[in-house]
Amino acid sequence: MVTKQRPDKAMPQRRCIASHQVRDCSQMIRFVLDPENRIVADIAGKLPGRGFWLSAERDMLNTACAKNLFARAARTNVTVAGDLVDRVERQLVKRCQEHLGLARRAGMAVAGFEKVETWLKTGKGAGVLLAAVDGSAQGRAKIAALGRALAKNSTLLECLDSAELAAPFGRDKAVHAVVAKGRLAEKLSVDGGRLQGLRRQDDVAGI
Repeated sequence: MVTKQRPDKAMPQRRCIASHQVRDCSQMIRFVLDPENRIVADIAGKLPGRGFWLSAERDMLNTACAKNLFARAARTNVTVAGDLVDRVERQLVKRCQEHLGLARRAGMAVAGFEKVETWLKTGKGAGVLLAAVDGSAQGRAKIAALGRALAKNSTLLECLDSAELAAPFGRDKAVHAVVAKGRLAEKLSVDGGRLQGLRRQDDVAGI
């Protein structure tokens, strides 16, 4: 069975400035002010300064921009780029691809349904299974079924399109991929879950 990524009980929690809900930081995106009082996304959570947190959902980010919630939270005038949400999405795509690229070079990831199936049948296990968002419903169902049978407790992500998923593997197109359990899979699960929230407005997929 493929399951949702379970939040770590020790994971810090923050309050969303749009919904006011308290959630694990892994399900949210942090923003800070730069020296020119411009709002920037701190995807890695490492930039200095006071953070403003939003749930990783497109409508939450759009609401914060439309209702001037960053300025309210910061208690000062701020500049919010008109394409802020798209910038966040692009950053998350890049981070997911970087995680995949590192995993591939370390021999911890493969792409293509047959390779994924062979990987799982040989008992290598999986931390994350991926299905391209523009793949067929039948293809997504196949990878989900494979996960239920051979990759218990893994995370299924549908956050990248076939071109985005293929790039880290040096291919033109990829519909399915697998990443072995480990730190890279954990990072991909978090960033992929955030990206999926922006693109599909739900959390990490689970079957």
